[in-house]
Amino acid sequence: MFRSRLASVRAFLFDLDGVLTPTAEVHRRAWSRLFTAELDARGAAPYTEADYFRHIDGKPRFDGVRDLLASRGIELPEGTVDDAPELETVGGLGNRKNALFTAELTEHGVTAYPGSIAFLDAVQASGYQVAVVSSSRNAPAVLAAAGIADRFEIVVDGAVAAREGLPGKPAPDTYLAGAERLGLTAADCVVVEDAESGVQAGRAGDFGLVLGVDRGVGAEALLEHGADLVVADLGELAADVAAVPAGGADSGEELR
Repeated sequence: MFRSRLASVRAFLFDLDGVLTPTAEVHRRAWSRLFTAELDARGAAPYTEADYFRHIDGKPRFDGVRDLLASRGIELPEGTVDDAPELETVGGLGNRKNALFTAELTEHGVTAYPGSIAFLDAVQASGYQVAVVSSSRNAPAVLAAAGIADRFEIVVDGAVAAREGLPGKPAPDTYLAGAERLGLTAADCVVVEDAESGVQAGRAGDFGLVLGVDRGVGAEALLEHGADLVVADLGELAADVAAVPAGGADSGEELR
């Protein structure tokens, strides 16, 4: 299935955290530090790893704050995106989480997944266009820290979405913006995602293929939310991409 679909696509639109880099783990640690303390202080049910996947994963930061709080019946003033981190507002908590993320990234750094780099190498060698589409406002810093910023001329991140008024995932708008910046239609592009909200965005936008990467949410969940195919590591598909140049025919026997 994967090789046969490649003949009709021209680009790959990559989510960043959890797809190209293991920064989803950094985000999870930062969210846990934020909400473990916040919910405990409010006497609410404790924060769990399942909360991350259910209410936060793949969403813009302030949406994640709002949705997690709503799951505990907590409503805070919205505040603004410029609120100080110590304020008890949606904006304040979002910026507190970002400060925690930055501290984690500075302390531990980040290295791209080897399988994802092998896949990206094959994608670019085969002539496909690429872009990063991330809900995170930290995408440029993460790409630079991982040493792959020069691989992507097009980056549609949380800052771009806010500036242009684009709704975040699971809405398809940021991915559609990525395709448009490449001069392509949704049907020309593969969305590569590890989050339920991300594969939902790919499905809602009628993209040519929605490729899921299971980094913990579960293959079944990604398929249920709109993925056409799910792998545990993108390196599994590097040889398939190498066999089908962009706009060309399969040079070998189809594997999937």
